[in-house]
Amino acid sequence: METLFIGSNCIFLTEIDSTNSYAIELLKNVNIIDGTIIHTHHQTKGRGQRGNAWVTEKASNLTLSVVLNTHNIQANKQFYLSKCAALACYDLMAHYLNKSQYDIKIKWPNDILVNKKKIGGILIENIYKGENLKNSVIGVGINLNQKHFENVNNATSLAQLGYEINLNLALEQFCKYFEKYILLLRQNKLNVINELYFNNLYGYKALHSFKINNVIKQLKIDTVYENGKIALLDENGLLFVFENKEIQFVF
Repeated sequence: METLFIGSNCIFLTEIDSTNSYAIELLKNVNIIDGTIIHTHHQTKGRGQRGNAWVTEKASNLTLSVVLNTHNIQANKQFYLSKCAALACYDLMAHYLNKSQYDIKIKWPNDILVNKKKIGGILIENIYKGENLKNSVIGVGINLNQKHFENVNNATSLAQLGYEINLNLALEQFCKYFEKYILLLRQNKLNVINELYFNNLYGYKALHSFKINNVIKQLKIDTVYENGKIALLDENGLLFVFENKEIQFVF
């Protein structure tokens, strides 16, 4: 793999309940090389945000976790890891899809959209040491060759868009992109990460429908803070701040 450290150590599992769960348990027992990738062709109990399941067909999608040494990242700036992962997923989609034909967006807090349909998701789990992180497990799932999604209305894949993808090449490509952004983070080039993130953030600075306490409101994204909270403005300029479980996008 043509990277410095992301994916230089790869653990492939034919089948596992969750790559994130496996990585967390591994961290409890051994020292894992920084940038280790754990990936599988069949994840039986994949997890997403809000306790949702992430269901994938066997040997059809990119399903992986990256283990990082994050001791230099303050806990209140942990959302930069999500930004880096989201940008890497965005770049991977842009590698395969013509951006003039497909609308590729990052949706706060952890989804990747193509033409307003979910094609990927991110789940980050951190181990803390005081006010800093110690290790982070960045779980990524991207729909590549799966053509059918049972009981899911808003999912898509590259296969549904007419593309068949080599999973190993996609993994290598993702590792290259993710390493690029993690290196920017470690070099403290936060302004570069932020500019790219907000340039590709779905609904940024535009009115959109959100569900808050079962009430639909028209709001626009003002910013996303370093801790992951989102700031929304109403039509009168009033600012509201939410965590990711407190609001929902309405499509």
